[in-house]
Amino acid sequence: MQGGSLFFGLKHVQKIQFSDAASISSARSRFFKTAISCSALPETLETVQNTIAKQLSVDVSTVTPEIKFADLGADSLDTVEIVMALEEQFGVSIGEGGAENITTVQDAADLIEKVKAAE
Repeated sequence: MQGGSLFFGLKHVQKIQFSDAASISSARSRFFKTAISCSALPETLETVQNTIAKQLSVDVSTVTPEIKFADLGADSLDTVEIVMALEEQFGVSIGEGGAENITTVQDAADLIEKVKAAE
């Protein structure tokens, strides 16, 4: 064994440029964030956005899929009312367990699709 190496044919690299590694990692993160898309149909998402905008009396253009209810000014009571309105709008029952996991508009649309598929 020469040089005490257990791995033959591997090259020892003296320095790693972390800025390059960080940019690759960042690029991967951006890719995966956009690659993981919603399971909700576009029409479901649109109806959810319109329902939320109406419940919170905000412009529908501010109700983007990634926005959190809290960022739209909703408190816990508003969130319960949103869930109730969505249940009525779609004719489904979300239940407390499902409602606790909703923080964004996209979460709500995805949950509606999941509940509809289960029925």
